[in-house]
Amino acid sequence: MNWYLDALKNYANFEGRARRKAYWMFILFWLIAAGLTGILDSVLGTNGILFTLYVLGTLVPLIALSVRRLHDIGKSGWWYFIQFVPLIGSIWFIILLVTNSQPGSNPYGPHPKEGPAA
Repeated sequence: MNWYLDALKNYANFEGRARRKAYWMFILFWLIAAGLTGILDSVLGTNGILFTLYVLGTLVPLIALSVRRLHDIGKSGWWYFIQFVPLIGSIWFIILLVTNSQPGSNPYGPHPKEGPAA
């Protein structure tokens, strides 16, 4: 749960790096929360309003975390837009997201596991 809350606290920070674990734990909790808001919508009969508000409210943190994840593998945040290429783009984006971190420091900052550079 801390991974999710950390991403929300750091919601508009597009600088730095994010580990694979931080990204995928955020996605896990995001999916659980989205499912719960969908169920709540069904129970309350609100026609998806709560779900839509949740998705819109977490859109910026999700994009920012994705950009920081791309920075962790040494790619520019502009690679985020590869997912909009039909068919192959979303597959390539997922491959980028599961790629192992670039060891050591890179132009986007120190390795998240290693902490700040000395």
